[in-house]
Amino acid sequence: MSTLWIGFIVFVALLLFLDLFVLNKEDHVPRTREALKWTAMWTAIGLSFSAVIWLAYGNGWIASELSPQQATINYLTGYLVELSLSMDNVFVIALIFKYFKVPAKYQHRVLFWGILGAIVFRLLMILAGVYLLEQFDWMFYVFGLLLLYSAANLFGQEDDTPPAENPIIVFIRRLVPVTKSYHGNHFWIKRKGIRAATPLFIALMMVETTDVIFAIDSIPAILGITTDPFIVFSSNIMAILGLRSLYFVLSSMMDKFGHLKYSLALILVFVGVKMLLHQVWHAPDWVSLVVIFVLLTGGVVVSLVMPPEGKEIV
Repeated sequence: MSTLWIGFIVFVALLLFLDLFVLNKEDHVPRTREALKWTAMWTAIGLSFSAVIWLAYGNGWIASELSPQQATINYLTGYLVELSLSMDNVFVIALIFKYFKVPAKYQHRVLFWGILGAIVFRLLMILAGVYLLEQFDWMFYVFGLLLLYSAANLFGQEDDTPPAENPIIVFIRRLVPVTKSYHGNHFWIKRKGIRAATPLFIALMMVETTDVIFAIDSIPAILGITTDPFIVFSSNIMAILGLRSLYFVLSSMMDKFGHLKYSLALILVFVGVKMLLHQVWHAPDWVSLVVIFVLLTGGVVVSLVMPPEGKEIV
């Protein structure tokens, strides 16, 4: 593993440590203004990291055939794709917290540990995805079709399966006892000498499995832009680091962005078609960045101007 990889992992670990143990060591419910401030900070960090990408690929800190310009554009495009798809994830997480009645002041803690687990899972999935694309050209078609299938699901009916019926949750409840009530911010407690999981742990597992499901969409989408593992991983992680603050901003407004899912579906269609046509169509890197930005912005604007029926903006 190169120095750049090690440095990036240490940098992310430092950010997570400061977030949980310094800046948010007390359980509380972030107000909208506070959440907006943190969202702006995480977004600034994510966008500013493009300067590191420019320097790294311009000075040979990592072995790659990409020019600094190409690497930076690919990073920003991947960052934007993951950020846009994370919005859909935020709405699902809000439903999970509502279903399990997770106290608002403990939601940040669940999101923190959920994202920590997501970093590990995504690194493994990214390395596996890059390996498959490098070894088997036909995997481009598999990933492309997977993205089109995911887009069709977004256009179709919502999944109304109760969270409690998630196979992972059912499996956990068969393995260990689960308390009926919350016990502060604890995931596990000792009850009559026996360790038992709390509903907070169940909610965490639900968030983790949900993230893995969304990663099945987002990682192939970024691999459709570039197969450079460091760019895929760094853009992915820098985007989801701000997921906690983004959650507190968007969860209260989730009904106001009813048309956003169509933008997300079109983004998946665009990247999926791009992967399917990778041997005959080689669009400039900036084209993907512009198309994805326009689709995402369009979905937000249309949702605000023409809110879904019964969801007027007030």
